[in-house]
Amino acid sequence: MDLMVPQRSASPTAGRARPVWLLPVGLTLLALLGVLGYALWARTTAVEQGIGYVTLSALKSGVSLVGRPAPDFTAITFDGPPWRLSDQRGRVVVLNYWASWCVPCREEAPILERVWRDYRDRGVVLLGLNIQDTPEAARAFVREFGLTYPNAPDPTGEITIAYGVLGIPETYLIGRDGRIVDKKVGIVREADLRARLEAALRE
Repeated sequence: MDLMVPQRSASPTAGRARPVWLLPVGLTLLALLGVLGYALWARTTAVEQGIGYVTLSALKSGVSLVGRPAPDFTAITFDGPPWRLSDQRGRVVVLNYWASWCVPCREEAPILERVWRDYRDRGVVLLGLNIQDTPEAARAFVREFGLTYPNAPDPTGEITIAYGVLGIPETYLIGRDGRIVDKKVGIVREADLRARLEAALRE
């Protein structure tokens, strides 16, 4: 006589494939939270250091151009004449990124004007590059602070991207040989800028 062994009913979930998409989705969410957290930290740090604007793309790149040849560019100044970096070879160049709505830039503008007046006859040129702004607001800023050094907009952002600008104000010091010798994110201190210019002029 055969014994009847009761058959267990199959579980409704038996044999079903587990949702493998949960793992990559979870990892993606964690990565996004990490990026957002880092961006928030960076912006908070930027405010503490006198920086008015931070780009997330620059934060992710982390590329430093110090010691490398400065990317060449041509900008059309607010006064009209084009300004080309390669034409300045043999002189020390101060390249400053700014915007009219940037509060630290307002503190920095008089410093740059004073330094420019003292060094323009010693082989130093200064260019202000206006970004993320309107032409009207930028021109009003130049008039308000009586800036006599050339200023130009970067309407497409190509120059800003080429230099990997992290925040504004941001200043680059380019040596006579066309290489970037220094970079400052945040407000430049007048004594520091003068000391760096003196060192660059001696080279």
